[in-house]
Amino acid sequence: MKKLIISILSIFLLSVVHTFGQNVQFSGSAKNVVRIGERFNLIYSLNAEGNSFRGPEFKNFQVLTGPHTSQSSSVQIINGKVSRSVDYTYTYVLSAREEGIFEIPIAQVNVDGDIHTSNIVKIQVIKGASSQSGQQGTTNNQRSNAGTDNDYSDDVFLRVLTSKRNPMQGEQIIVTYKLYYRINISAPEFNKEPSFKGFWKNDLNKDRKSYIQYTENYKGQQYNVAELKKFALFPQRSGKIVIEGANAICQAQVRAQKQQKSRDPLFDNFFNDPFFNRYQTIEIPLSIKPITINVNPLPTNNRPAEFKGAVGNFEFKSTIDKTELKANEAITLKFTVNGTGNIELVDKPNVTFPPDFEVYDPKVSKNINTSKNGVSGSKTFEYLIIPRTSGEFVINPVTFSFFDLRSKNYKSITTPEYNINVSKGDGSATNVTYSGINQADIKYIGSDIRHIKTYTPRFTTIGNFFFGSTTFYILLIAPVILFILFIILLKKELKKRSNIALMRNRKATKVAQKRMKKAHQFLKENNKNDFYVEVSQALWGYLSDKFSIPMANLSMDTVSDSLKKKEVKEETVTQFIETLNNCEFARFAPGDSTSTMENIYNEAVNIISLIENELK
Repeated sequence: MKKLIISILSIFLLSVVHTFGQNVQFSGSAKNVVRIGERFNLIYSLNAEGNSFRGPEFKNFQVLTGPHTSQSSSVQIINGKVSRSVDYTYTYVLSAREEGIFEIPIAQVNVDGDIHTSNIVKIQVIKGASSQSGQQGTTNNQRSNAGTDNDYSDDVFLRVLTSKRNPMQGEQIIVTYKLYYRINISAPEFNKEPSFKGFWKNDLNKDRKSYIQYTENYKGQQYNVAELKKFALFPQRSGKIVIEGANAICQAQVRAQKQQKSRDPLFDNFFNDPFFNRYQTIEIPLSIKPITINVNPLPTNNRPAEFKGAVGNFEFKSTIDKTELKANEAITLKFTVNGTGNIELVDKPNVTFPPDFEVYDPKVSKNINTSKNGVSGSKTFEYLIIPRTSGEFVINPVTFSFFDLRSKNYKSITTPEYNINVSKGDGSATNVTYSGINQADIKYIGSDIRHIKTYTPRFTTIGNFFFGSTTFYILLIAPVILFILFIILLKKELKKRSNIALMRNRKATKVAQKRMKKAHQFLKENNKNDFYVEVSQALWGYLSDKFSIPMANLSMDTVSDSLKKKEVKEETVTQFIETLNNCEFARFAPGDSTSTMENIYNEAVNIISLIENELK
């Protein structure tokens, strides 16, 4: 019965809700004074239902995230009259780049077909103090903007996990930075990257375009987990090595504090329904404390002389392409190390070659695999060898030593001995054969022999010199003439560039194409809101730049008048306006969003190309 009464009351209230006429207010606000490198919020507030928000151009500030859109609504009953209000906020997270006093230009939004502009926001940027104080100031500002002092440390936090805390020197350990959350978050970002002094690192997630995500039970609570970063670390020295802490931020959409309760529990239940609750986007700082890794030194007992720091589990082998050849022919000798461990730090083997062999520096090739379990793969050293004299030669065995983590002992692997039988060559250039990869480096000995020239030589008249000739004076004067032409062309170009309207007109198509390219990326990602915003900005911006009309003065009428003055066909003008209307309508229309987005994209590209052709 109670639920029935609430439902009936809800239907009644919604049927009599009336929004009184009000003045549309659209304004921007931010901190008056910020420090260089400090993060702060730029918030645009709108007291009406708007769409097609177009942000300002940020020249002196870096846009970290945004714009993030949030919406809230409220219903008031005063003397039996019901009124409803809607508030929109568009939030940017910015960072100051340089010192000075700067102005952030106006932003625009569409309300019921009318374009409304915000105020210009002035911000003074001063020299930065410590990053910590800047971040703290930003956090306090963000919390005040969010209108909440709630602690979200149990709802979203960072953890760093290591596969080992007491590894051997050179042993691989896996370090993972995990983000735990149980509220809606977006745009996690490190503002202080983790530092690994004393380690050689390999980023295991460098080729990933998205985070690995899953659920995990932590301290009796179920969390969503995203692996932000994952590294394979190899300690380069023994002792205590500190992995420094890291700081990050993320955007979170949280519910604002509830309205004060009235004396009527029926109205409390109705207005505390999630439909009427306010949500806002806030920035939550995250941090990780430093951790200490105790690195054990490698044992000195029974350490082989050939050991060069390889730690892990490896195999070592060698191959040679031939052992019977003639002088000045080439041999390819390869040594390959493969396995798991610090394979990228493996140095070239010590090989002793006969003195009559010409040996080139080895070509090093790597095939490194990274996975969640760490680093593995192979490393090959390829030698190109050319015997210059005939005879029988020996390439002695080569030993590779490494510390085996399984047995905790040193191991050595030795390649076989190679006996090379070199016969005498005939001394001709055709007797030089090439194999391997470094063929361009091979030189033929004996090139000092000069053969008799069989072609007719070119003779010149005695006393005929280039100096003082006509060609000499032409080449002498040509640089001066070219320099004068360069100065003339440069002045013309600078004059054109000083004409701002002309430059905007020239770049209008290029800017529109750039925005449409970005819209196409949103189309692939099925990001409906950002797609329509980008298409709308491309169309409006194209006209603003092409006809030097400020964005604040643009409307459907000015669009039509400007195109007709340039003698654009009536049907083209109508098609352009229909494309703008279709874009605004499709943004909030239900149905198959993908096919609709594709149609809008094709219409926008075609109409810009059509107008561009008619204006030529």
